[in-house]
Amino acid sequence: MAEQQLGVLKALDVAKTQLYHFTAIVIAGMGFFTDAYDLFCVSLVTKLLGRLYYFNPLSEKPGSLPPHVAAAVNGVALCGTLAGQLFFGWLGDKLGRKKVYGITLIMMIVCSVASGLSFGNEAKGVMTTLCFFRFWLGFGIGGDYPLSATIMSEYANKKTRGAFIAAVFAMQGVGILAGGFVALAVSSIFDNKFPAPTYAVDRALSTPPQADYIWRIIVMFGALPAALTYYWRMKMPETARYTALVAKNIKQATQDMSKVLQVQLEVEERAEDIVQDPRLNYGLFSKEFAKRHGLPLLGCTSTWFLLDIAFYSQNLFQKDIFSAIGWIPKAATMNAIHEVFMIARAQTLIALCSTVPGYWFTVAFIDIMGRFAIQLMGFFMMTVFMFAIAFPYDHWIKPDNRIGFVVMYSLTFFFANFGPNATTFIVPAEIFPARLRSTCHGISAATGKAGAIVGAFGFLYAAQPQDKTKTDAGYPPGIGVKNSLIMLGVINFVGMLFTFLVPEPKGKSLEELSGETETEK
Repeated sequence: MAEQQLGVLKALDVAKTQLYHFTAIVIAGMGFFTDAYDLFCVSLVTKLLGRLYYFNPLSEKPGSLPPHVAAAVNGVALCGTLAGQLFFGWLGDKLGRKKVYGITLIMMIVCSVASGLSFGNEAKGVMTTLCFFRFWLGFGIGGDYPLSATIMSEYANKKTRGAFIAAVFAMQGVGILAGGFVALAVSSIFDNKFPAPTYAVDRALSTPPQADYIWRIIVMFGALPAALTYYWRMKMPETARYTALVAKNIKQATQDMSKVLQVQLEVEERAEDIVQDPRLNYGLFSKEFAKRHGLPLLGCTSTWFLLDIAFYSQNLFQKDIFSAIGWIPKAATMNAIHEVFMIARAQTLIALCSTVPGYWFTVAFIDIMGRFAIQLMGFFMMTVFMFAIAFPYDHWIKPDNRIGFVVMYSLTFFFANFGPNATTFIVPAEIFPARLRSTCHGISAATGKAGAIVGAFGFLYAAQPQDKTKTDAGYPPGIGVKNSLIMLGVINFVGMLFTFLVPEPKGKSLEELSGETETEK
Protein backbone atom coordinates (compact mmCIF):
# COMPACT_ATOMS: atom_id res chain seq x y z
CA MET A 1 0.00 0.00 0.00
CA ALA A 2 1.30 3.45 -0.88
CA GLU A 3 0.34 6.39 1.26
CA GLN A 4 -0.99 9.27 -0.79
CA GLN A 5 -2.46 12.44 0.60
CA LEU A 6 -4.04 15.29 -1.33
CA GLY A 7 -1.88 18.40 -1.59
CA VAL A 8 -4.57 20.66 -0.15
CA LEU A 9 -4.90 18.45 2.94
CA LYS A 10 -1.15 18.26 3.33
CA ALA A 11 -1.04 22.05 3.22
CA LEU A 12 -3.57 22.17 6.08
CA ASP A 13 -1.60 19.59 8.06
CA VAL A 14 1.65 21.54 7.96
CA ALA A 15 0.16 25.05 8.07
CA LYS A 16 1.60 27.36 10.70
CA THR A 17 -0.76 28.32 13.50
CA GLN A 18 -2.37 31.55 12.34
CA LEU A 19 -5.32 33.84 12.92
CA TYR A 20 -7.91 31.67 11.19
CA HIS A 21 -7.20 28.85 13.65
CA PHE A 22 -8.17 31.14 16.50
CA THR A 23 -11.26 32.49 14.76
CA ALA A 24 -12.29 28.87 14.16
CA ILE A 25 -11.88 28.13 17.88
CA VAL A 26 -14.10 31.04 18.88
CA ILE A 27 -16.73 30.32 16.22
CA ALA A 28 -16.84 26.60 16.98
CA GLY A 29 -16.57 27.18 20.72
CA MET A 30 -19.64 29.39 20.98
CA GLY A 31 -21.94 26.38 20.81
CA PHE A 32 -20.15 24.91 23.80
CA PHE A 33 -20.33 28.21 25.57
CA THR A 34 -24.11 28.18 25.17
CA ASP A 35 -24.29 24.50 26.06
CA ALA A 36 -22.43 24.86 29.34
CA TYR A 37 -24.10 28.17 30.16
CA ASP A 38 -27.49 26.63 29.72
CA LEU A 39 -26.97 23.36 31.59
CA PHE A 40 -25.26 25.29 34.34
CA CYS A 41 -27.69 28.17 34.77
CA VAL A 42 -30.71 25.94 35.13
CA SER A 43 -29.24 24.49 38.32
CA LEU A 44 -29.05 28.07 39.64
CA VAL A 45 -32.68 28.85 38.98
CA THR A 46 -34.41 25.58 39.99
CA LYS A 47 -34.51 26.68 43.67
CA LEU A 48 -36.06 30.00 42.63
CA LEU A 49 -38.66 28.27 40.43
CA GLY A 50 -39.61 26.13 43.43
CA ARG A 51 -40.12 29.19 45.60
CA LEU A 52 -42.09 31.04 42.93
CA TYR A 53 -44.40 28.32 41.66
CA TYR A 54 -44.60 25.74 44.46
CA PHE A 55 -45.02 28.06 47.44
CA ASN A 56 -46.90 26.53 50.37
CA PRO A 57 -47.65 29.12 53.11
CA LEU A 58 -48.04 26.35 55.73
CA SER A 59 -44.62 24.79 55.15
CA GLU A 60 -41.59 25.40 57.38
CA LYS A 61 -39.35 25.24 54.29
CA PRO A 62 -39.57 27.39 51.13
CA GLY A 63 -41.32 25.82 48.12
CA SER A 64 -39.25 23.41 46.03
CA LEU A 65 -39.81 21.60 42.74
CA PRO A 66 -41.46 18.18 43.19
CA PRO A 67 -39.07 15.34 42.22
CA HIS A 68 -40.74 14.58 38.87
CA VAL A 69 -40.71 18.25 37.85
CA ALA A 70 -37.09 18.72 38.89
CA ALA A 71 -36.18 15.58 36.93
CA ALA A 72 -38.06 16.84 33.87
CA VAL A 73 -36.46 20.30 33.91
CA ASN A 74 -32.96 18.82 34.19
CA GLY A 75 -33.59 15.75 32.07
CA VAL A 76 -35.34 17.04 28.96
CA ALA A 77 -32.30 19.03 27.87
CA LEU A 78 -30.12 15.92 28.17
CA CYS A 79 -32.62 13.83 26.19
CA GLY A 80 -32.81 16.54 23.53
CA THR A 81 -29.02 16.65 23.34
CA LEU A 82 -28.80 12.90 22.86
CA ALA A 83 -31.29 13.00 19.98
CA GLY A 84 -29.58 16.02 18.42
CA GLN A 85 -26.14 14.40 18.51
CA LEU A 86 -27.35 11.37 16.56
CA PHE A 87 -29.47 13.31 14.09
CA PHE A 88 -27.14 16.21 13.29
CA GLY A 89 -24.08 13.95 13.40
CA TRP A 90 -25.62 11.92 10.58
CA LEU A 91 -26.79 15.06 8.77
CA GLY A 92 -23.34 16.65 8.97
CA ASP A 93 -21.93 13.80 6.90
CA LYS A 94 -24.83 13.86 4.46
CA LEU A 95 -25.18 17.60 3.74
CA GLY A 96 -21.80 18.95 4.81
CA ARG A 97 -20.65 20.49 8.06
CA LYS A 98 -21.32 24.08 7.16
CA LYS A 99 -24.97 23.80 6.05
CA VAL A 100 -26.00 22.01 9.22
CA TYR A 101 -23.91 24.29 11.42
CA GLY A 102 -26.18 27.28 10.86
CA ILE A 103 -29.32 25.28 11.65
CA THR A 104 -28.07 24.17 15.07
CA LEU A 105 -27.10 27.72 16.00
CA ILE A 106 -30.50 29.17 15.05
CA MET A 107 -32.19 26.46 17.12
CA MET A 108 -30.07 27.35 20.12
CA ILE A 109 -30.79 31.07 19.83
CA VAL A 110 -34.56 30.70 19.33
CA CYS A 111 -35.01 28.10 22.08
CA SER A 112 -32.82 29.96 24.60
CA VAL A 113 -35.04 33.01 24.24
CA ALA A 114 -38.24 30.97 24.14
CA SER A 115 -37.45 29.03 27.31
CA GLY A 116 -37.51 32.33 29.19
CA LEU A 117 -41.00 33.12 27.91
CA SER A 118 -43.78 30.98 29.27
CA PHE A 119 -47.51 30.53 28.76
CA GLY A 120 -49.54 31.62 31.76
CA ASN A 121 -48.32 32.10 35.32
CA GLU A 122 -49.52 28.81 36.77
CA ALA A 123 -46.90 26.24 37.73
CA LYS A 124 -48.14 23.76 35.15
CA GLY A 125 -48.05 26.16 32.19
CA VAL A 126 -44.64 27.59 33.08
CA MET A 127 -42.99 24.20 33.62
CA THR A 128 -44.49 22.69 30.48
CA THR A 129 -43.23 25.50 28.23
CA LEU A 130 -39.87 25.52 29.94
CA CYS A 131 -39.46 21.78 29.41
CA PHE A 132 -40.69 21.92 25.81
CA PHE A 133 -38.19 24.57 24.76
CA ARG A 134 -35.39 23.07 26.80
CA PHE A 135 -35.82 19.84 24.86
CA TRP A 136 -35.39 21.62 21.52
CA LEU A 137 -32.59 23.75 22.94
CA GLY A 138 -30.86 20.49 23.86
CA PHE A 139 -31.52 19.18 20.35
CA GLY A 140 -29.67 22.15 18.84
CA ILE A 141 -26.86 21.90 21.38
CA GLY A 142 -26.55 18.18 20.58
CA GLY A 143 -25.90 18.98 16.94
CA ASP A 144 -23.10 21.26 17.96
CA TYR A 145 -21.06 18.46 19.52
CA PRO A 146 -20.21 16.42 16.41
CA LEU A 147 -20.09 19.46 14.12
CA SER A 148 -17.81 21.68 16.22
CA ALA A 149 -15.40 18.84 16.92
CA THR A 150 -15.31 17.73 13.29
CA ILE A 151 -14.92 21.22 11.86
CA MET A 152 -12.10 22.06 14.23
CA SER A 153 -10.25 18.79 13.63
CA GLU A 154 -10.59 19.19 9.86
CA TYR A 155 -9.31 22.76 9.92
CA ALA A 156 -6.42 22.19 12.32
CA ASN A 157 -2.82 21.33 11.54
CA LYS A 158 -1.22 18.04 12.54
CA LYS A 159 1.00 19.37 15.28
CA THR A 160 -1.50 21.28 17.41
CA ARG A 161 -4.80 19.65 16.44
CA GLY A 162 -5.38 18.25 19.94
CA ALA A 163 -4.93 21.63 21.57
CA PHE A 164 -7.32 23.30 19.10
CA ILE A 165 -10.13 20.79 19.63
CA ALA A 166 -9.49 20.96 23.39
CA ALA A 167 -9.72 24.76 23.23
CA VAL A 168 -13.15 24.50 21.58
CA PHE A 169 -14.20 22.18 24.37
CA ALA A 170 -12.71 24.50 27.00
CA MET A 171 -15.24 27.13 25.98
CA GLN A 172 -17.55 25.10 28.22
CA GLY A 173 -15.52 26.37 31.14
CA VAL A 174 -15.99 29.94 29.93
CA GLY A 175 -19.74 29.29 29.61
CA ILE A 176 -19.92 27.96 33.17
CA LEU A 177 -18.22 31.06 34.52
CA ALA A 178 -20.41 33.34 32.41
CA GLY A 179 -23.49 31.59 33.82
CA GLY A 180 -22.23 32.21 37.33
CA PHE A 181 -21.33 35.86 36.72
CA VAL A 182 -24.63 36.68 34.98
CA ALA A 183 -26.57 35.11 37.86
CA LEU A 184 -24.47 37.01 40.42
CA ALA A 185 -24.97 40.31 38.61
CA VAL A 186 -28.70 39.92 38.01
CA SER A 187 -29.46 38.69 41.52
CA SER A 188 -27.47 41.44 43.26
CA ILE A 189 -29.17 44.16 41.18
CA PHE A 190 -32.61 42.77 42.07
CA ASP A 191 -31.58 42.26 45.71
CA ASN A 192 -30.72 45.95 45.94
CA LYS A 193 -33.82 47.19 44.13
CA PHE A 194 -36.38 44.92 45.79
CA PRO A 195 -35.27 44.12 49.34
CA ALA A 196 -37.30 41.29 50.91
CA PRO A 197 -37.46 39.66 54.37
CA THR A 198 -36.14 36.12 54.85
CA TYR A 199 -38.48 33.13 54.60
CA ALA A 200 -38.43 32.62 58.37
CA VAL A 201 -39.57 36.23 58.97
CA ASP A 202 -42.34 36.47 56.35
CA ARG A 203 -43.12 33.49 54.15
CA ALA A 204 -45.16 35.29 51.49
CA LEU A 205 -43.03 38.42 51.14
CA SER A 206 -39.70 36.54 51.06
CA THR A 207 -40.27 35.96 47.33
CA PRO A 208 -41.01 39.35 45.73
CA PRO A 209 -43.07 39.08 42.50
CA GLN A 210 -40.22 40.76 40.57
CA ALA A 211 -38.08 37.68 41.23
CA ASP A 212 -39.94 36.05 38.34
CA TYR A 213 -37.86 38.16 35.97
CA ILE A 214 -34.58 36.92 37.40
CA TRP A 215 -34.69 33.37 36.09
CA ARG A 216 -36.03 34.54 32.73
CA ILE A 217 -33.18 37.04 32.23
CA ILE A 218 -30.56 34.46 33.27
CA VAL A 219 -31.97 31.78 30.95
CA MET A 220 -32.37 34.09 27.94
CA PHE A 221 -28.93 35.64 28.18
CA GLY A 222 -27.40 32.45 26.80
CA ALA A 223 -28.73 33.35 23.34
CA LEU A 224 -26.59 36.48 23.08
CA PRO A 225 -23.09 35.06 22.42
CA ALA A 226 -24.54 32.49 20.02
CA ALA A 227 -26.33 35.20 18.04
CA LEU A 228 -23.11 37.21 17.80
CA THR A 229 -21.23 34.38 16.10
CA TYR A 230 -23.96 33.55 13.59
CA TYR A 231 -22.58 35.85 10.90
CA TRP A 232 -19.09 34.37 11.20
CA ARG A 233 -20.41 30.84 11.12
CA MET A 234 -22.09 31.53 7.81
CA LYS A 235 -18.93 33.02 6.32
CA MET A 236 -16.74 30.01 7.16
CA PRO A 237 -16.06 27.90 4.07
CA GLU A 238 -16.92 24.19 4.13
CA THR A 239 -13.96 22.18 5.45
CA ALA A 240 -11.51 21.04 2.75
CA ARG A 241 -11.73 17.46 3.92
CA TYR A 242 -15.47 17.33 3.41
CA THR A 243 -15.32 19.07 0.03
CA ALA A 244 -12.44 16.93 -1.26
CA LEU A 245 -13.01 13.52 0.31
CA VAL A 246 -16.81 13.39 0.63
CA ALA A 247 -18.17 15.78 -1.99
CA LYS A 248 -15.15 14.84 -4.17
CA ASN A 249 -14.71 18.40 -5.42
CA ILE A 250 -10.98 18.90 -5.09
CA LYS A 251 -10.88 22.11 -7.10
CA GLN A 252 -13.36 23.82 -4.76
CA ALA A 253 -11.50 22.58 -1.68
CA THR A 254 -8.24 23.94 -3.05
CA GLN A 255 -9.79 27.35 -3.77
CA ASP A 256 -11.43 27.57 -0.33
CA MET A 257 -8.22 26.72 1.50
CA SER A 258 -6.10 29.08 -0.64
CA LYS A 259 -8.28 31.89 0.73
CA VAL A 260 -8.20 30.64 4.30
CA LEU A 261 -4.48 29.85 4.44
CA GLN A 262 -3.62 32.86 2.26
CA VAL A 263 -1.25 30.83 0.10
CA GLN A 264 -1.57 29.82 -3.53
CA LEU A 265 -2.37 26.09 -3.76
CA GLU A 266 -2.37 24.16 -7.04
CA VAL A 267 -4.80 21.36 -7.89
CA GLU A 268 -2.56 18.37 -8.44
CA GLU A 269 -2.75 15.78 -11.24
CA ARG A 270 -4.17 12.34 -10.37
CA ALA A 271 -5.95 13.88 -7.39
CA GLU A 272 -9.22 12.40 -8.62
CA ASP A 273 -7.85 8.84 -8.39
CA ILE A 274 -7.12 9.19 -4.70
CA VAL A 275 -10.66 10.16 -3.74
CA GLN A 276 -12.40 7.82 -6.21
CA ASP A 277 -10.93 4.61 -4.74
CA PRO A 278 -13.99 2.29 -4.47
CA ARG A 279 -12.62 0.31 -1.52
CA LEU A 280 -12.82 3.39 0.64
CA ASN A 281 -16.58 3.75 0.27
CA TYR A 282 -17.64 1.23 2.91
CA GLY A 283 -20.63 2.24 5.05
CA LEU A 284 -21.13 2.45 8.80
CA PHE A 285 -22.73 -1.01 9.07
CA SER A 286 -20.32 -2.82 6.75
CA LYS A 287 -17.88 -5.59 7.69
CA GLU A 288 -15.00 -3.41 6.52
CA PHE A 289 -15.99 -0.67 8.98
CA ALA A 290 -16.29 -3.18 11.81
CA LYS A 291 -12.86 -4.56 10.96
CA ARG A 292 -11.11 -1.20 10.73
CA HIS A 293 -12.99 0.97 13.22
CA GLY A 294 -15.17 -1.34 15.32
CA LEU A 295 -12.97 -1.53 18.42
CA PRO A 296 -11.99 2.15 18.40
CA LEU A 297 -15.69 3.07 18.16
CA LEU A 298 -16.43 0.76 21.11
CA GLY A 299 -13.57 2.43 22.99
CA CYS A 300 -14.88 5.95 22.27
CA THR A 301 -18.49 5.15 23.17
CA SER A 302 -17.81 3.12 26.32
CA THR A 303 -15.31 5.55 27.85
CA TRP A 304 -17.58 8.54 27.17
CA PHE A 305 -20.56 6.65 28.63
CA LEU A 306 -18.72 5.71 31.82
CA LEU A 307 -17.15 9.12 32.26
CA ASP A 308 -20.47 10.97 31.97
CA ILE A 309 -22.11 8.77 34.61
CA ALA A 310 -19.48 10.01 37.07
CA PHE A 311 -19.31 13.53 35.68
CA TYR A 312 -23.03 14.31 35.77
CA SER A 313 -23.63 12.73 39.15
CA GLN A 314 -21.32 15.37 40.66
CA ASN A 315 -24.03 18.00 40.37
CA LEU A 316 -26.17 15.97 42.72
CA PHE A 317 -23.60 16.01 45.44
CA GLN A 318 -22.78 19.64 44.82
CA LYS A 319 -25.78 21.05 46.70
CA ASP A 320 -25.28 18.67 49.64
CA ILE A 321 -21.63 19.50 49.68
CA PHE A 322 -22.22 23.26 49.72
CA SER A 323 -24.82 23.03 52.47
CA ALA A 324 -22.59 20.67 54.43
CA ILE A 325 -19.63 23.04 54.24
CA GLY A 326 -21.87 25.91 55.18
CA TRP A 327 -21.23 27.86 51.97
CA ILE A 328 -24.98 28.03 51.44
CA PRO A 329 -26.99 28.81 54.59
CA LYS A 330 -30.30 27.06 55.35
CA ALA A 331 -32.99 28.00 52.82
CA ALA A 332 -35.35 29.47 55.43
CA THR A 333 -32.71 32.01 56.52
CA MET A 334 -32.62 33.68 53.07
CA ASN A 335 -35.06 35.39 50.77
CA ALA A 336 -35.53 34.07 47.22
CA ILE A 337 -33.21 36.53 45.49
CA HIS A 338 -30.41 36.18 47.97
CA GLU A 339 -30.57 32.41 47.60
CA VAL A 340 -29.86 32.67 43.87
CA PHE A 341 -26.86 34.86 44.72
CA MET A 342 -25.46 32.39 47.28
CA ILE A 343 -25.85 29.32 45.03
CA ALA A 344 -24.27 31.14 42.09
CA ARG A 345 -21.39 32.27 44.29
CA ALA A 346 -20.66 28.74 45.53
CA GLN A 347 -20.87 27.16 42.08
CA THR A 348 -18.71 29.83 40.48
CA LEU A 349 -16.03 29.35 43.14
CA ILE A 350 -15.94 25.58 42.56
CA ALA A 351 -15.77 26.17 38.80
CA LEU A 352 -12.94 28.69 39.12
CA CYS A 353 -10.91 26.45 41.39
CA SER A 354 -11.33 23.03 39.82
CA THR A 355 -13.37 22.81 36.65
CA VAL A 356 -11.95 25.59 34.50
CA PRO A 357 -8.21 25.05 35.17
CA GLY A 358 -8.64 21.37 34.17
CA TYR A 359 -9.78 22.33 30.67
CA TRP A 360 -6.80 24.57 30.04
CA PHE A 361 -4.35 22.03 31.42
CA THR A 362 -5.62 19.70 28.70
CA VAL A 363 -5.11 22.39 26.05
CA ALA A 364 -1.55 22.93 27.25
CA PHE A 365 -0.47 19.30 27.54
CA ILE A 366 -2.48 17.26 25.07
CA ASP A 367 -0.06 17.49 22.17
CA ILE A 368 2.87 16.78 24.49
CA MET A 369 1.47 13.89 26.55
CA GLY A 370 -1.00 12.56 23.99
CA ARG A 371 -4.69 11.69 24.36
CA PHE A 372 -4.18 8.19 25.71
CA ALA A 373 -1.92 9.18 28.62
CA ILE A 374 -4.20 12.03 29.70
CA GLN A 375 -7.32 9.86 29.59
CA LEU A 376 -5.69 7.01 31.50
CA MET A 377 -4.28 9.35 34.12
CA GLY A 378 -7.62 11.18 34.48
CA PHE A 379 -9.64 8.01 35.03
CA PHE A 380 -7.02 6.70 37.46
CA MET A 381 -7.00 9.88 39.56
CA MET A 382 -10.80 10.07 39.56
CA THR A 383 -10.95 6.50 40.84
CA VAL A 384 -8.44 7.28 43.59
CA PHE A 385 -10.21 10.45 44.77
CA MET A 386 -13.71 8.94 44.60
CA PHE A 387 -12.56 6.06 46.83
CA ALA A 388 -10.70 8.48 49.10
CA ILE A 389 -13.94 10.40 49.60
CA ALA A 390 -16.19 7.33 49.80
CA PHE A 391 -14.55 4.95 52.30
CA PRO A 392 -13.95 7.51 55.07
CA TYR A 393 -17.18 9.37 54.10
CA ASP A 394 -18.36 9.64 57.71
CA HIS A 395 -15.05 11.30 58.57
CA TRP A 396 -15.37 13.92 55.80
CA ILE A 397 -18.84 15.11 56.74
CA LYS A 398 -17.77 16.21 60.23
CA PRO A 399 -17.59 20.04 60.33
CA ASP A 400 -13.84 20.08 61.15
CA ASN A 401 -12.91 18.16 58.01
CA ARG A 402 -14.91 20.24 55.54
CA ILE A 403 -11.91 21.83 53.86
CA GLY A 404 -10.30 18.47 53.12
CA PHE A 405 -13.58 17.30 51.67
CA VAL A 406 -13.80 20.26 49.26
CA VAL A 407 -10.19 19.78 48.20
CA MET A 408 -10.75 16.08 47.41
CA TYR A 409 -13.98 16.90 45.62
CA SER A 410 -12.34 19.64 43.53
CA LEU A 411 -9.43 17.39 42.58
CA THR A 412 -11.82 14.72 41.31
CA PHE A 413 -13.30 17.19 38.82
CA PHE A 414 -10.00 18.79 37.98
CA PHE A 415 -8.87 15.37 36.76
CA ALA A 416 -12.14 14.80 34.92
CA ASN A 417 -11.44 17.86 32.78
CA PHE A 418 -7.68 17.35 32.61
CA GLY A 419 -8.56 13.83 31.60
CA PRO A 420 -11.40 11.88 29.99
CA ASN A 421 -13.96 14.70 29.86
CA ALA A 422 -11.79 16.45 27.26
CA THR A 423 -10.19 13.46 25.52
CA THR A 424 -13.45 11.57 24.93
CA PHE A 425 -14.57 14.63 22.96
CA ILE A 426 -11.35 15.01 20.98
CA VAL A 427 -10.49 11.48 19.83
CA PRO A 428 -13.73 10.60 17.95
CA ALA A 429 -13.21 13.69 15.80
CA GLU A 430 -9.82 12.38 14.66
CA ILE A 431 -9.85 8.63 14.07
CA PHE A 432 -12.78 7.99 11.70
CA PRO A 433 -12.96 8.51 7.91
CA ALA A 434 -14.21 11.92 6.70
CA ARG A 435 -17.51 10.66 5.31
CA LEU A 436 -18.43 9.03 8.65
CA ARG A 437 -16.55 11.33 11.01
CA SER A 438 -19.45 13.46 12.16
CA THR A 439 -21.77 10.43 12.47
CA CYS A 440 -19.29 8.49 14.59
CA HIS A 441 -18.64 11.50 16.80
CA GLY A 442 -22.40 11.92 17.19
CA ILE A 443 -22.77 8.25 18.18
CA SER A 444 -19.96 8.54 20.75
CA ALA A 445 -21.38 11.77 22.16
CA ALA A 446 -24.91 10.36 22.34
CA THR A 447 -23.66 7.32 24.26
CA GLY A 448 -22.00 9.80 26.59
CA LYS A 449 -25.28 11.64 27.08
CA ALA A 450 -26.97 8.32 27.88
CA GLY A 451 -24.37 8.00 30.64
CA ALA A 452 -25.21 11.54 31.75
CA ILE A 453 -28.87 10.59 32.07
CA VAL A 454 -27.90 7.53 34.15
CA GLY A 455 -25.61 9.70 36.28
CA ALA A 456 -28.09 12.51 36.80
CA PHE A 457 -31.15 10.35 37.51
CA GLY A 458 -29.90 6.95 38.59
CA PHE A 459 -27.81 8.56 41.28
CA LEU A 460 -30.52 11.00 42.28
CA TYR A 461 -32.38 7.92 43.52
CA ALA A 462 -29.34 5.88 44.53
CA ALA A 463 -27.91 8.61 46.76
CA GLN A 464 -31.05 8.76 48.93
CA PRO A 465 -30.42 7.47 52.48
CA GLN A 466 -31.35 3.85 53.26
CA ASP A 467 -33.46 5.06 56.18
CA LYS A 468 -37.02 5.78 54.96
CA THR A 469 -37.50 8.69 57.35
CA LYS A 470 -34.51 10.67 56.04
CA THR A 471 -35.12 10.66 52.27
CA ASP A 472 -35.95 13.84 50.31
CA ALA A 473 -39.67 14.45 49.86
CA GLY A 474 -41.13 12.09 47.27
CA TYR A 475 -38.12 9.77 46.88
CA PRO A 476 -37.90 6.08 47.80
CA PRO A 477 -34.93 5.04 49.99
CA GLY A 478 -31.67 4.42 48.06
CA ILE A 479 -28.23 3.02 48.86
CA GLY A 480 -26.91 6.23 50.45
CA VAL A 481 -24.23 8.69 49.35
CA LYS A 482 -21.31 6.59 50.59
CA ASN A 483 -22.24 3.50 48.56
CA SER A 484 -23.07 5.68 45.55
CA LEU A 485 -19.57 7.14 45.67
CA ILE A 486 -18.03 3.67 45.87
CA MET A 487 -20.03 2.68 42.77
CA LEU A 488 -18.77 5.79 40.95
CA GLY A 489 -15.20 4.87 41.84
CA VAL A 490 -15.71 1.42 40.31
CA ILE A 491 -17.25 3.00 37.18
CA ASN A 492 -14.16 5.21 36.77
CA PHE A 493 -11.92 2.18 37.11
CA VAL A 494 -13.81 0.35 34.35
CA GLY A 495 -13.45 3.49 32.22
CA MET A 496 -9.70 3.21 32.69
CA LEU A 497 -9.76 -0.35 31.33
CA PHE A 498 -11.83 0.60 28.26
CA THR A 499 -9.34 3.37 27.48
CA PHE A 500 -7.02 0.67 26.12
CA LEU A 501 -9.30 0.26 23.08
CA VAL A 502 -8.75 3.87 22.00
CA PRO A 503 -5.89 4.55 19.54
CA GLU A 504 -3.45 7.46 19.98
CA PRO A 505 -3.96 10.10 17.24
CA LYS A 506 -1.17 12.45 18.37
CA GLY A 507 0.97 13.85 15.54
CA LYS A 508 -0.68 11.88 12.72
CA SER A 509 -2.72 13.28 9.87
CA LEU A 510 -6.45 12.56 9.85
CA GLU A 511 -6.17 10.59 6.61
CA GLU A 512 -3.41 8.41 8.04
CA LEU A 513 -5.54 7.68 11.11
CA SER A 514 -8.64 6.76 9.15
CA GLY A 515 -6.81 4.82 6.42
CA GLU A 516 -8.10 7.14 3.69
CA THR A 517 -4.73 7.64 2.04
CA GLU A 518 -4.20 3.98 1.22
CA THR A 519 -4.17 3.27 -2.52
CA GLU A 520 -2.87 0.27 -4.40
CA LYS A 521 0.66 0.61 -5.69
